[in-house]
Amino acid sequence: MERSPHPFFKVEHLRKNFGGVLAVYNVSFELRQGEFLGVIGPNGSGKTTLVNLITGFVKPTSGKIFFKGKKITGKKPYTIAGLGIARTFQMVRLFYNLPAYKNLIIPLCSSRVKRLRGGRYGEKDDEAIDLLDDMGFERDSRVPYKDVGSLPHGYLKRLDLARAMALRPDILILDELFSGMSMSEVASTLPLIEKFNREGLTIIMIEHRLKELFRVVDRVMVLNFGEKIAEGTPDEVMQEDEVKKAYLGIDVEIPPREAV
Repeated sequence: MERSPHPFFKVEHLRKNFGGVLAVYNVSFELRQGEFLGVIGPNGSGKTTLVNLITGFVKPTSGKIFFKGKKITGKKPYTIAGLGIARTFQMVRLFYNLPAYKNLIIPLCSSRVKRLRGGRYGEKDDEAIDLLDDMGFERDSRVPYKDVGSLPHGYLKRLDLARAMALRPDILILDELFSGMSMSEVASTLPLIEKFNREGLTIIMIEHRLKELFRVVDRVMVLNFGEKIAEGTPDEVMQEDEVKKAYLGIDVEIPPREAV
């Protein structure tokens, strides 16, 4: 997919104070359609607060957010989701007493999905099972039909991802998707994320597993104490003295990104 040279998504001088605590300070960045941005930084650096500001769960103290040229600053989370920005959560928020596939019914019944399909919904249960099958929930097993509360952590993370993808978003924001996953679960999930991006989905991914993240992103933005301290390719940002200091001098091996 040919990528537009114009900003698809833009954040200008975003700032958030919680009382006397400055959680996000003067953060600005842009995304082109189809771009894959990684957001990294030590714990407490403001990464999740940034996601909450973008998706409407927290209102900014100052600054602006634009999506497709329109200002979305301070809009409600359901409005932002309806515009096409979907997210996962660091701590998954699911309906634990319902079967896994039933957790996808609400996004599949959203006004956004109906609008994108020309006023029709389709068969929701079948679509939910199809989407879970794409996410590694074997449709011929009992897993898609089990109550969410009985599923292992890796399935919960992929279910959260499936719920976001059910909205058919234009931008997907992943907040530590790999947190708590085993190496084999990460290895089976990473190709899904790459596939979504190859198909043209714009992605912002917060992640502490840097080797896996650096394998797939186009650019990396580094936050520390709420402020952007570096932005560029993985090689570029990890050479920055401020970034090395933030990560206590830890050297991170940067694997080559596979050609797509």
